[in-house]
Amino acid sequence: MSTFAVPSRDELLLRVSEIAPVLRSHAAWSAENRRLHEEAVEALTGAGLFRMRIPLRYGGYEADARTMVDVVTEVARADGSAGWVLASSLIAGWGLGLFPDEVQDEVFADPDGRVCATIGPGTATAVPVPGGILVNGSWPFISGALSSQWQQSAAIFLDPEGQPYPVMAPVPVAELEIVDDWHTSGLRGTGSVTTTAKDLFIPQERVLPAPAVLGSQSASKLNADIPMYRAPFIVVGAATTVGVCVGMALAVQDAFFERLPGRRIAYTEYPSQSEAPVTHLRVAEAAMKIDEARFHAQRLAELVDAKCASGDGWEMTERARSRADEGAAARLTLEAAQILAGSSGGSSAYTKVPLQRIVSDLQTFNLHAMMNPDVNAETYGRVLCGLEPNTYYI
Repeated sequence: MSTFAVPSRDELLLRVSEIAPVLRSHAAWSAENRRLHEEAVEALTGAGLFRMRIPLRYGGYEADARTMVDVVTEVARADGSAGWVLASSLIAGWGLGLFPDEVQDEVFADPDGRVCATIGPGTATAVPVPGGILVNGSWPFISGALSSQWQQSAAIFLDPEGQPYPVMAPVPVAELEIVDDWHTSGLRGTGSVTTTAKDLFIPQERVLPAPAVLGSQSASKLNADIPMYRAPFIVVGAATTVGVCVGMALAVQDAFFERLPGRRIAYTEYPSQSEAPVTHLRVAEAAMKIDEARFHAQRLAELVDAKCASGDGWEMTERARSRADEGAAARLTLEAAQILAGSSGGSSAYTKVPLQRIVSDLQTFNLHAMMNPDVNAETYGRVLCGLEPNTYYI
């Protein structure tokens, strides 16, 4: 067991404040070049942020959900793409803690190593070969692949003696091909490219059934008593990523108020936009929506931390509400950002003004299948009505 001092939440937030100018200064470059700037990756790594959700014995911090929400929020406030890549890596790192201990020894040999992930098989299939499986196929939307060493992958195992079923396994990114296809309208800096496997051999000890991983059925003996593993995979994912949309909404709010002093409302007699009642109404409405989004993010984090601390079982309503909390936060933050962007005048259309870029990032965030407000609300509503959820991603 490592004896190094684990940084507190306040210490991690201080580190974020110190690297925020670096992240912010490279945000436009990252969007233009469709990947995080190397200095942004180095800043996140140097601050130890990728270590937050790996076990202590590897130099990790085993941070709680509240810490994740707060840290990811402030990173995304500086750059939404950086926040998303960090959150995605934290989910992947946590998920790999469910794998056998010898697999973790390999993946976490470098505590500052970065991992990316997918929970869907894409087009990938696997067939049995001596000692493991052979995988062929592709995975889209692999956020952070361009700066990661390992990818948590999934595939459909074609069992010659039974029904096909999904499996998951970590693989070195160096053994995959990168398809440069991340041409999008938002979250461009995440570099969420497609990765491809061609006759990729994966040792059997790295392979687990996907339902076991998504059900947080740990194959690790050493992690059995670590509190942060007492939560469903999808709930952990929601608690990890919800801070991204909150941070981006705060970034829009910051940008709006930075531009407000001295701005006029063109073709009116108002000498200052800040004196116009319409401005007061709009900024208040946006601020309240951001506050509501933070409520949902914090409620989600508090539920995860309370359940992990107590070890109590998870009710289906709690699992469904966790997805609904993230969906509500996603919707509210996008609405707030659109209000502020719509009150920013024609000059905000210039690419040197970050407002429109961040709004596009939030729109893209809302399109994600696990964050989509309507999908998540429907799932919660089904459970409240006594029906089974129509997904096992819960």
